[in-house]
Amino acid sequence: MTGHLRALVAEVAGTFLFFFVGAGAIVATGGDNLVAIALAHGLGLSVAVSSFGGLSGGHFNPATTFGLAIAGKHPWSRVPTYWIAQSVGALIAGFALRYAFEFDPSALARTHIGTPSLGGGVTVTAAIVVEAILTIFLLWAVFGTAVSPLAPRIGGFGIGLMVAADILGGGAITGAAMNPARWLGTAVPAGFYDNWYVYFIGPLVGAAIAALSYRYIFAPEDLAPTKSVAPNP
Repeated sequence: MTGHLRALVAEVAGTFLFFFVGAGAIVATGGDNLVAIALAHGLGLSVAVSSFGGLSGGHFNPATTFGLAIAGKHPWSRVPTYWIAQSVGALIAGFALRYAFEFDPSALARTHIGTPSLGGGVTVTAAIVVEAILTIFLLWAVFGTAVSPLAPRIGGFGIGLMVAADILGGGAITGAAMNPARWLGTAVPAGFYDNWYVYFIGPLVGAAIAALSYRYIFAPEDLAPTKSVAPNP
């Protein structure tokens, strides 16, 4: 198996792990326990990044891949294949959750299998801005704890903590997806597509802003952003 194919399989597996645990917590709690939902997403992502990061870079998020490419830390030629792998892992998680919770159809219907959605009275514009801001925070954590040569060696712990914090802060506003695949994986099996563009525009814009800030402001001046976080083939 080539290095790139191994990386794609790792992205499928890590995305599946992350979303099954995170969205599963939403369905299991009826979406009413924000702390449990934040912890499930944060812990799931921490383990996924630590487990598969050495193989694929541990993106599990099209916005993360996009931001890393803008920052010069991931080859643009591999962005489409990573996005496909992440979407596949997300959809497997969503359909697996629908099967796992067949015994409680009311929970599946009430939570749309854990699909992020806007809080009451939240406008589309505000939701896009919030998703962008939350994604900026997430990508800063990625760059600061995993990408930078000055990063502390803490595996995926810092990234998972940031996801948990983002959900605690923004979960009531937008569901705090920060991840187009996170929305897609549950929306398709749930057949729930309300405000879908929020979960694409917001995270991608936020990722671009974070990437540009890292590349031109935060990156060490003597270390040009040319090294990819994806493994060589």
